[in-house]
Amino acid sequence: MEFGARLAAAGLIGALAFATSAAADETPKRGGTLTYLIPADAPPSFDAHRESTYATVHSAAPFYSLLIRVNPDNPSSTADFVCDLCTEMPQPSDGGKTYTFKTRPDVKFHDGSPLTADDVAATFKEIIFPREGVLSARVSNYLMVDKVEAPDPATVVFRLKFATAAFLPALANPFNWIYKKAILDKDAHWYEKNILGTGPFKFAGYETGQSIKGVRNPAYYDKNLPYLDGFTGIYADKQATRVDAIRSDRAAIEFRGMPPSARDELKGALGDEIAVQEGDWDVASAVTFNHKRKPFDDARVRRALTLAIDRWGSAPALSKIAIVHTVGGVVFPGSPLAMSKEELQQVAGYWPDIDKSRAEAKRLLKEAGAEGISFELLNRNVDQPYKYVAAWLIDQWSKIGLHVTQRVVPTGPWFDSMRNGDFDVVVEAPGYGIVNPPLDVQKVLPESIDAENYGHYEDPTEADLYEKMLHETDPQKQREAMHSFEKYVLDDQAHMFWALWWHRIVPYRSYVKGFKIAPTHFINQDLARLWLDK
Repeated sequence: MEFGARLAAAGLIGALAFATSAAADETPKRGGTLTYLIPADAPPSFDAHRESTYATVHSAAPFYSLLIRVNPDNPSSTADFVCDLCTEMPQPSDGGKTYTFKTRPDVKFHDGSPLTADDVAATFKEIIFPREGVLSARVSNYLMVDKVEAPDPATVVFRLKFATAAFLPALANPFNWIYKKAILDKDAHWYEKNILGTGPFKFAGYETGQSIKGVRNPAYYDKNLPYLDGFTGIYADKQATRVDAIRSDRAAIEFRGMPPSARDELKGALGDEIAVQEGDWDVASAVTFNHKRKPFDDARVRRALTLAIDRWGSAPALSKIAIVHTVGGVVFPGSPLAMSKEELQQVAGYWPDIDKSRAEAKRLLKEAGAEGISFELLNRNVDQPYKYVAAWLIDQWSKIGLHVTQRVVPTGPWFDSMRNGDFDVVVEAPGYGIVNPPLDVQKVLPESIDAENYGHYEDPTEADLYEKMLHETDPQKQREAMHSFEKYVLDDQAHMFWALWWHRIVPYRSYVKGFKIAPTHFINQDLARLWLDK
């Protein structure tokens, strides 16, 4: 395969887009095509505002730009942001409630039309205030936003309802691709099936379930980038296929990650030709109940199902075969607002005594008239870690007398079933672009607040607990408020539960040098630099 160059790529934007400058002792070389693997059958759509899956981001992020993004030279930071389409990071005014951005004057969409502040404002209006019939997956991230304005062609103004440190991380989310206003005005669904951005690569082709291709954008605003002539992303939902592709040098890397067994297999076969990076991942396997279906409208039944899971005892063995690793609650483990192990062990499903936990689960099922029930577990047709986690869950539930079958579907139908409520219980994977607990936990908020609440429930008490936490500015008081919120969600109501948090292991051909991963980030916003040698 052709690798004639070095690519310094900061983020997914694909470890392709937004390449950074070379180290002082390195001279970048242009040319070459990077082939990488996308572990999915196909993206559900190309619209990042609608979707929340790596299958979309790994496919199309190199074609787009963001307003701001995590600093590629400091990717593990949760508060270090830099401009992409703006000229400089603004200082907020009006007591932290107004942010004014100036847009770059030299940016063009791939059709040759210039980008203006109207395009940026229209993009965020669609994300924050979606029109009827348009799904915005992260609308709840912007509860603090009152207005988005473009007073002139080079200025975008965000006016907030209240000052909060959660705003900039929300703005820097790697799914916030900037779209063209004229297209959004004509058809808000156009971007679901089509691609047109301002990014460093231009769309060159897509074969459903096979591949997606991009070529260097000669009109990219940074004339030094990108270094690559192009890339090819290969869809491969089977782990064995991906391992074989890297082993046979038909692909260089899979950015999402592989389990320890795949890492060891590649190292054993290729030795020093394979390098590995790994770290904790801000995404987890979670279980969501359809509250509109009996008996999952009963908190006792939901609580029984989480009590049946032996997280502490199972994690060590599961982590050897799947990309799951850490026991934790809704808040990313180890982050400032997260519960300690001792605090977590007071929550249902995390008790250290599994026999006591399962005895309580059986009692609750009997009380609810749900002993020995049968139900279907909806799952995604992706091996890591979905199928492994589902097999484990089904085994765990059998220990309290439940009979569970599994329905495995491709990515698109999986999302459709969750959105339409066509399931009993589903294995999900909540994940976030930046570790920012006040926004990360929004996945569990009521359906009227968060469009990605696939439990389809309303809970005013939960919403009030969240608002109290979000508005709290004292760190210790916010931590206490978060604990109250988290215990209510996981224990009192058991609206959904977190099984295990993930761990990213990325084996790659050794000609990919200087590769770095920030341990607490998702969807390759965290890939700091990727160098490709000839």
